[in-house]
Amino acid sequence: MLNNIGLPGLLLIAVVVLVLFGRGKISSLMGEVGKGITAFKKGVSEGGQELEDQKKAEEARDVTPQAPEHNPADEKDKV
Repeated sequence: MLNNIGLPGLLLIAVVVLVLFGRGKISSLMGEVGKGITAFKKGVSEGGQELEDQKKAEEARDVTPQAPEHNPADEKDKV
């Protein structure tokens, strides 16, 4: 469907949108779109940082070696 539009069709659509909404409205709309994209990128980077911090916290959580478990059957065999 969109393969047949071409450059003249896109220009016609742009002119119609400009006439309907006006230059100021389109400018403010594009500003809001830019702010939304910036907020999305910031959220993605903060989410990635949060995952890295969580991974580091899990790695650093318990570094003490575990004591071997006491098995009474081993003592029976030694006697």
